[in-house]
Amino acid sequence: MPKRIQPLTEAKVRTAKPQEKEYKLFDGGDLFLMVTPFGAKLWHFKYYFKSKEKKLALGAYPAISLLDTCQRRDEARRQLVNGNDPGAVRKPQKQVKVEETETFEVIAREWHNKYKPTWKENHAAGILRRLERDIFPLKKPPSFLRNRSITP
Repeated sequence: MPKRIQPLTEAKVRTAKPQEKEYKLFDGGDLFLMVTPFGAKLWHFKYYFKSKEKKLALGAYPAISLLDTCQRRDEARRQLVNGNDPGAVRKPQKQVKVEETETFEVIAREWHNKYKPTWKENHAAGILRRLERDIFPLKKPPSFLRNRSITP
């Protein structure tokens, strides 16, 4: 007979202390909290998809509470019942979010702002002007393309 696991409580999660090695607090239903030696508390959901064991990270405590984690676990289970891998479903969503916030233009402007104080004013302005003119995507088509039916 399998050992019965007592569900986690918010108090038990809050009072979990770091130890020399990371350890897991199980909630049952394949949900667990991993406590690292540095004190981080990370929620994970263990599941099987096509006979392979997989793990889905659900967030860090206290940003994600026990109740929120249970809701995320239930959503992942619904996806499993529908025949979808929750990790594979989440990956494209995460990629879209990264692409919106980490475009070349955003990173290049951060780089420019970081090094701008070390450059002469004319040099910094020239670099930014060349980036905007030659590298960053066009905001509107050039004037010779505006009146044509084909746009870039």
